[in-house]
Amino acid sequence: MNRYPLLLTISFISSFAGNSLIAQSPSAVRRSVQAVRIEGEIALTGKLNDPKWLLANAIDCPFEVDPGENIPAAQRTVARILYSNEYLYVGFDCNDSVPSSIRANISDRDKIFHDDFVVLFLDTYGDSQRSYEFFVNPFGIQADIFRNGNNEDDSFDAVWESKANINDHGWTAELAIPYKSIRFPATEEQRWNILVGRQYPRANRAIFSWTSFDRNNPCLACQGGPLEGVRGIQATNSAEILPYVLGSQHSALRDDSDPVSPFDQNPLKGRMGGSVKFSPSPAITFEGVVSPDFSQVESDADQISVNTTFALSYPEKRPFFIEGSDLFKNRLQTYYSRSINNPRGAVKLTGRRGAVSYGLIAAEDQNASLIVPGEESSSDPIETRMNSVVSVGRARYEFAEQSFVGAMFSTRNTGDANNYSSGVDLNYAFGGNNYLRGELFVSSTKELNDTNLFLDTRTFGSTGYEASLNGESYTGTAMRFGLSHEGREYNASLSYQDLSPLFQAQNGFVTQNNFRLANIEQGYTFYFTESFVNRIFLNNFMGMRLNYDNVLKERFAGLGVGANMQGQTFANIFFLVLNQERFKGVWFENVPRLFFNFNSTPVNGLSVETHFAFGNFIYRDTPELGYGHEFSAGISVRPTSQLRIDLSYNRARLSSSATDNLFYDGNIYRANGTYQFTAQTFLRFILQYNSFDEPTLNIYPLFSYKLNPFTIFYAGFTDNRQEFGGANGFLTTQRQFFVKFQYLLRS
Repeated sequence: MNRYPLLLTISFISSFAGNSLIAQSPSAVRRSVQAVRIEGEIALTGKLNDPKWLLANAIDCPFEVDPGENIPAAQRTVARILYSNEYLYVGFDCNDSVPSSIRANISDRDKIFHDDFVVLFLDTYGDSQRSYEFFVNPFGIQADIFRNGNNEDDSFDAVWESKANINDHGWTAELAIPYKSIRFPATEEQRWNILVGRQYPRANRAIFSWTSFDRNNPCLACQGGPLEGVRGIQATNSAEILPYVLGSQHSALRDDSDPVSPFDQNPLKGRMGGSVKFSPSPAITFEGVVSPDFSQVESDADQISVNTTFALSYPEKRPFFIEGSDLFKNRLQTYYSRSINNPRGAVKLTGRRGAVSYGLIAAEDQNASLIVPGEESSSDPIETRMNSVVSVGRARYEFAEQSFVGAMFSTRNTGDANNYSSGVDLNYAFGGNNYLRGELFVSSTKELNDTNLFLDTRTFGSTGYEASLNGESYTGTAMRFGLSHEGREYNASLSYQDLSPLFQAQNGFVTQNNFRLANIEQGYTFYFTESFVNRIFLNNFMGMRLNYDNVLKERFAGLGVGANMQGQTFANIFFLVLNQERFKGVWFENVPRLFFNFNSTPVNGLSVETHFAFGNFIYRDTPELGYGHEFSAGISVRPTSQLRIDLSYNRARLSSSATDNLFYDGNIYRANGTYQFTAQTFLRFILQYNSFDEPTLNIYPLFSYKLNPFTIFYAGFTDNRQEFGGANGFLTTQRQFFVKFQYLLRS
C-alpha cells in the first residue's frame, strides 16, 4: 500500500483542526496615529525643513519584521503624517550610522526595489481588501503598487510627488499624495488603515515597521494600524484629459522570406487621440478613449516557445487597462485584457458603493484576436481582421477582511459569431489563516465560419465538435475550488480544477480545456536567528489530471528544499520524483526532472539570477521521450548610480533518449543598457538575438522624458533583422521610427 498520499492528506487536514505542536508567533502590536491638519501646502524639499512637519506626531518604526521576527530595528526610522485640503503628506527621517553604505540609484520609476526605500501602505476603506503602496528611495525616485488581498500589481501608476535627501546622519524623504490619485469613501471622517516601514538592504534585506507582524497571519494589510483624525477632505469632482500625438514611419521587406525582395519605404504617418477620465466622487471613475494609441514602446522579451503547444501569455502594459484591473482578475483567467487587440474606442466604469465594488468595460476592437483552446494544444492568437464588440462586467460584495463573493460576465460579438461567459466566485478567509476559494463559470460559443482563419481537425474531446472555425455552436463549464492554510511554519493547499471540452472564454486567457485536475501541496518553514541561513523551506506536492472520458492524462509528485541566506540570496532545488503523462495517445511512464533556482543581490549595484531544469522531457512534435535541459541566467550591474546594464541568456536543448538525434538547440541573448540622466530622462538601448528557427536580431533604442507616469515624450526606432545565410547575413525585414508625446491635463 502506498502510504504517502494518506499521510499527506492527514497532515493537510490537521492544519485546519489546529496543531498545538506548531509554535505560534506573537500577536502583532496594533498601533494608531492621529493625523494633523495643516493650512496651506508644503513645498517638498526632501529635507523635512518646513516648520509644519514639527506639528505632526512622530511614528517610530522600532521593529525589524524580516528577517528578524519583531526584534529591535538596527536603525531608527521616524515618520510623520500631515494632511491638507488637497494632499496627504508623509515625511520620513531615516537614521543610518554608516551613511556611505546607503544603497541608492537614479532610476526610472518602479525600479528601486534593490535600493534603500521607505514605504507607505494605504488602505483607504480599512477592510484589508485593497491597498495602495507608495515607495521612495534616497534620491526621491518613486515606485507604486496596487495590492489586492495578497496579490501585488506593479503595473499600477499614480500621480504623486516625492523628494528625498541624503545627509550626514542618513536620509530623509517627503511624499505628497493628492486625494485625486486615490479612491476613498465619501464620508466626513475617514478611517484609513496604514503600514509604515523602511527597507534596509545590507547583509540581509531587513524590513523595519511601526507595527510588529504576526507571521501566523498571512494578511499583510491587516497588520497595520488606523490613521485617525482625517476629516473634511474634499470629495470634489476631478477630471483628466490625456491627449497624444504620434508620428511614425514603417518599412518592411516585401517578402520576408526572400532577401532580394524590395524593401518598401512607407510614408510618414501621423495619428492623434486621447482619453478622458472623470470622477464625480472619490469612489467612482468613468474613463473613455477615442482612437487610442495602444502601441507598446518596450517590446515583449522573447520567450522560448519551441516544444510548447499552448499560447504564451504576456503582461499588460497599456494604461487604459491597468487602472482597476485587479477587480476583473480571477484564477480561471476568463478576462485577459490583451485579447482586446486594437480597439477603435473603449469605455470603462469602476467604482464602489458601500461594500460592493463594480466595474464595466466596453470596447470596439478593429482586429479581434482569439485563442482556440484544446486538451493538448491551443492555437496561437488568431487575428481575424474583423470588428468585434466586447463587454466585461464585474461586481464583488466584500463582507469581511479578505473575503468576498462576486459575479462576472463577458461578451464578444464578431460578425455572426459570439462568445458569452458568466460566473460567480468566492474568497472566504476563516480561522485567521485559512482560505476557501471557488469559481464557477459557464460559456456559450458560436464560432466564426471561416476555416481560412483556422483549420484544425482535432476535436474537443469526444464531443464531435472540431477546433476548426466552421460555425459550430456549443456550451461549456469551468470551475475551480481550493482550500488552503497559510501559517507561520506550515502551509498546505488542496485544489480542484475542471474545464469541460467545450468551455471557451474568448475575452480571457483559457488555452486548455477537457481536463479535471486535483492537486495537494504542503510546505514547512524553519526559522534561524544570528545565522548565515535565515530560513529553510521544505515543500512537496502531488496530483493527477484526467480528461472528460476519464482517461488518465498526467500524474505527478515532487519534493523541494530552499533557503534564504545572507547577501540577499535565495536558492532552491526541486525534484519532480514522479512525472507520467499521456500525450497524443502515447503513455510516458518515466519523465523525472530536476530544477534549480538561485538569485542574489550581494552588494549595491549587482544582482544575479539563474534557473535550470534538467532531465527527461516529452518532444511534442512527434511524441518521443527526450533528455535535455532548459537554462536561463541574468545579471544586472550598475557601474554608476545612473548607468544600468541588464544581460540575460535563455537556452533550451533536447535530444532523443533512444537515438541521440537532436530535436532542438537554441539560445536567446538580450542586453539592455539604460543611462538615467535625471529621474525624468533616460536613454535606453536593447539588443536581442534569438537563434531558434530562423535566427533573428532585434535592435530597440529609445529616448524617454517622463514628467509623471502619463506626461511622456518618446523617440526611438525598432529594427528587426533575420539571418538569411551566405553573403546576405543579417538583413532588416522590418523597421519603424516613431515619436510620441502625451500630456496629462488634470483638474
